[in-house]
Amino acid sequence: MPRSRAAGLLPRVRSWPELPADEKPRLLGTLTYKAGMTHVIMVDDRKTVPNAGKPLFQAVTVLAAPPLHVLGVRLYGYRDGYHYVLGDALNYADGRVFGGKPKNYRPLEAALKDLESMLDGASRVSAVVYGVPRDAGLPQKRPFVMEIPVGGGDIRGRFEYAAGLVGGSVQVDALFRPGSYVDVISVSKGKGFQGPVKRFGIKRKQHKSRKSVREPGTLGPWHPAAVMRSVPMAGQTGFHQRVEYNKRILAIGDESERPVTPPGGFPHFGVVRGKYLLVAGSVPGPAKRPVVIRHPLRPPSLRLEAPTILYVDSVTSNAGGMVA
Repeated sequence: MPRSRAAGLLPRVRSWPELPADEKPRLLGTLTYKAGMTHVIMVDDRKTVPNAGKPLFQAVTVLAAPPLHVLGVRLYGYRDGYHYVLGDALNYADGRVFGGKPKNYRPLEAALKDLESMLDGASRVSAVVYGVPRDAGLPQKRPFVMEIPVGGGDIRGRFEYAAGLVGGSVQVDALFRPGSYVDVISVSKGKGFQGPVKRFGIKRKQHKSRKSVREPGTLGPWHPAAVMRSVPMAGQTGFHQRVEYNKRILAIGDESERPVTPPGGFPHFGVVRGKYLLVAGSVPGPAKRPVVIRHPLRPPSLRLEAPTILYVDSVTSNAGGMVA
């Protein structure tokens, strides 16, 4: 895995899945923020395990999912193995992203008509969206801007769907459902410049070793006469972009209807506002880190419905495991 620093807090999504043409057009992902972890008691709906139908303790990650605002539409063509931009239509009246209008400004309606005339040569429709951290209760003012493709249906249907969203927002429950599988993409916790013992987990040498204890015993064989990239050495640890495939959404809720925030708030995050996701297992990154949720790139063959949640722990804080 690459061990260099990520370019920024917002992860870069290099691949997007294709939805079947018989499904309705919708965005292929959304932007959330990691709040913390808790646990639920659910009915085990795996039919081939001995615990089937019985209560199951499951650790979950709480992801705050405020509305995703749609800024514009962008069309891509395909030629010689590459996607290239055909054109876009952006809502420059949105003051939270743009400070003013460019010199070659065109009204949104005229730009959308121009894009509609290019649909014959288009191969992909993407929505330019942004998430406002303050909608999730975070102090950051600057929004996170990204592109999310539209899947399902045909090209014209995707364009009409995306064009209808410009200037509005999309809720997470319109894109995903409980019980479905998703890919989570995030940037892991940064740990700075570390040695090979912490970075790769190599064994310390004996205390009487020559010169050093916490370095590898050898940098490699005599030949090839170069240090190979597989040799564990010191360097950047953490703050790497990582993808975890096929994480299951156990529940989609609203804090006003079904509270999930422990007393005093989640450590280093605070109180969850609005809608949230409960994702089985852990998610890379610390609290407040933006997490991109994507439809699964390689979905499992197992198809499960929405699980039955018997209990969601909103009493125990994961700061110290104390019950209020």
